[in-house]
Amino acid sequence: MNGDGQRIGQRIGQRTTGEEAAAGDVDRSDPGYRSWLKEAVRKVQADANRSADTHLLRFPLKEEWGIDLYLKDESTHPTGSLKHRLARSLFLYGLCNGWIRPDRPVIEASSGSTAVSEAYFAKLIGVPFVAVMPRTTSPEKIRLIEFHGGRCHFVDDSRRMYEESAELAERTGGHYMDQFTYAERATDWRGNNNIAESVYQQLRLERYPEPAWIVATAGTGGTSATFARYIHYMQYDTRVCVPDPENSCFFDGWTRNDPGATSDHGSRIEGIGRPRMEPSFVPGAIDRMMKVPDAASVAAVRALDAAIGRKAGGSTGTGLWSAFKIVAEMVAAGDRGSVVTLLCDPGERYLDKYYSDAWLVEQGLDVTPYANAIERFLDTGRWNDA
Repeated sequence: MNGDGQRIGQRIGQRTTGEEAAAGDVDRSDPGYRSWLKEAVRKVQADANRSADTHLLRFPLKEEWGIDLYLKDESTHPTGSLKHRLARSLFLYGLCNGWIRPDRPVIEASSGSTAVSEAYFAKLIGVPFVAVMPRTTSPEKIRLIEFHGGRCHFVDDSRRMYEESAELAERTGGHYMDQFTYAERATDWRGNNNIAESVYQQLRLERYPEPAWIVATAGTGGTSATFARYIHYMQYDTRVCVPDPENSCFFDGWTRNDPGATSDHGSRIEGIGRPRMEPSFVPGAIDRMMKVPDAASVAAVRALDAAIGRKAGGSTGTGLWSAFKIVAEMVAAGDRGSVVTLLCDPGERYLDKYYSDAWLVEQGLDVTPYANAIERFLDTGRWNDA
């Protein structure tokens, strides 16, 4: 047993082997447990009830193009990212399934934002939380996890996150949340004010209320699955595009129809891209994918800052670069309509990365040709790959 498992087990007063944890499991018929469960679910639902919906921001494009570009600003959630929705759904799913129990730790494999949000909800209902993450995770995300009462358990190889999380949960008698498996199951994709329903409600009074495209990057794949399923369920004509960063296997798996696709390296764009095809990524539901260079993602978030004065994380840049390309295709075809992408989290978490020229040099990334391509696009509406 490593130190984390022993310390957590000692702190919550539980035996720490999988067999012993099962033997001392919670009696789900106990009135005390049922009372705790009802109160925990109430607290999580109350959080959603307190939070006003996130804003839909317009990115300035030339009026004569006849195209509107929006960013769904998920950075305004209480924990500052799109992952707040996911964490809330995962906690409700785990609680209602009887997986999350009093005093037992919740453990998650996360590169940052999901862990920040899950730490928040764990604190809200009074259970311990441990995030298993790569050592390269940004210091600001680590600080936020700890601010919300969570603990960080580091791995040197990001591909070990899954196994380490499962082993830690077994040693402590806790629950491995496993966002990569349960993201698409935990979200009510038919409605219930999910992100897709929210976008369509907010577009009701716009000149193009049914967007031509929704662009959603993929970490677990849960958000793109929610959008795509909701669109099909509601019989809209909107198409869904999923941009994929370097060092991620999603694009290759989708284009080759290969559920076993893998990548040997972790993504530099935190929160999206995976080294394996995740269970919550639903390739058959989406219409298009793009491979986006990391330098293009950085150039796009810097262009966003220049255009509307908002800094965002690299995953926002990956989506925005693809949205720009789609808008340019619509301009070239003489099409009119709207395109929606996501502002996933605030750039202040990444000042030492995507906004640092020193980091770019260290990573060997040259954003200049991509910044020039964006500038030409915003000026002319024409797209030339950098």
